[in-house]
Amino acid sequence: QVQLVESGGGLVQAGGSLKLSCVVSERLFINNAMGWFRRCPGKEREFVAAIGHGFYAANPYYLDAVKGRFTISRDDAKSTVFLQMDSLKPEDTGVYYCAGRMAPRATMRVSDYINWGQGTQVTVSS
Repeated sequence: QVQLVESGGGLVQAGGSLKLSCVVSERLFINNAMGWFRRCPGKEREFVAAIGHGFYAANPYYLDAVKGRFTISRDDAKSTVFLQMDSLKPEDTGVYYCAGRMAPRATMRVSDYINWGQGTQVTVSS
């Protein structure tokens, strides 16, 4: 079974930065689209960012609310996908999940991602 393990969450003041990492257990699986999602308090799980593989990695997708502040990237040699989060806001607080598709093209739909990590907590204080 494919495993995705997130790390890098924590407590940070507004305006600060965190970098999340997600290591994927199977090298073959990393050769597909990967995404980051979050569940903020009282809300449904939502898309945050996604990146395709190969040709499709050139144009990642972002939630409008995080554009210009978050950056998704991947290191396929290390089976790892990252989410650099800058200028964090209290409304970014939530549990962040890494997820993968079985296709190289990224999407923004939660239902398109079939393997999920356990999540890492991000808390931004005001």
